[in-house]
Amino acid sequence: MTSVLERLAGKTPAFSVEFFPPRDAADEQVLWRAIRELEALDPAFVSITYGAGGSGRDRTIRATGRVAQETTLVPMAHLTAVDHSVAELRNVIGWYAAVGVRNILALRGDPPGDPNGEWTAHPQGLNYAEELVRLCRELGDFCVGVAAFPYGHPRSADLDTDTEHLVRKLRAGADFAIAQLFFEADDFLRLRDRVVARGCDAALLPGLMPLTTPRTLAKTVELSGAPVPDSVARALDPFTGDAAGFRRAGVELVTRMGERLLAEGVPGLHFYTLNRSKATREVVADLGLAPARTTA
Repeated sequence: MTSVLERLAGKTPAFSVEFFPPRDAADEQVLWRAIRELEALDPAFVSITYGAGGSGRDRTIRATGRVAQETTLVPMAHLTAVDHSVAELRNVIGWYAAVGVRNILALRGDPPGDPNGEWTAHPQGLNYAEELVRLCRELGDFCVGVAAFPYGHPRSADLDTDTEHLVRKLRAGADFAIAQLFFEADDFLRLRDRVVARGCDAALLPGLMPLTTPRTLAKTVELSGAPVPDSVARALDPFTGDAAGFRRAGVELVTRMGERLLAEGVPGLHFYTLNRSKATREVVADLGLAPARTTA
């Protein structure tokens, strides 16, 4: 099975996509339509987030296995330490390996129900993402990724402390990191500078989500932990009540941000899709990230 690092090592920048696990049969149809539409563009890899509860986790595992077995795509499994014993984590990692999934995004994860609530480890579980990285490394030849936070994790005291945590995860054996959402290219580039200043040269992928609706803008605020900056507000505020205008301006804004990041030498762009492919396909096409592949 091809590794994420191999897919990011090409001569031209790549792109990757992230989906949510389906909640029901209708959701599953939407998810697989998006997967098939993006498959034609040959993304570097695809990932499906790991649900907080048992049923959500099961759907993530099943869907990731289907990607490995029924598509030409390279899947990356999400895995968190939330409510898992080490024995359970070993079982999940072993199952992924058995169905051909060799790329894992190792996350500590947020408390179920309240992402900002107090973290409580499973009595026989793990406390930190770097421990999960080491466990993945112990259990097989996996390519392991971790999360990065341009504005710092909500539980980190400051950006320096947060950067130290990221570097520790990378030095524990992680091969790359994917950045949580941010609003301006410089926010990611400053994160990259902080990591490089600590002597770490691991691959860092910026995470982007096309701003197609006020809902996606609110989701970006939620996931980034940062308020909407003036530059973004100036671009989008004129289109309050104009759905088509908002979508056009939001997609353009994210496209230009991707353009700047590619010019700064990032190995690829990671798109949070909300299980829809159209806007991501538009941005990918505008940035020239899938030339010729679409004609097959």
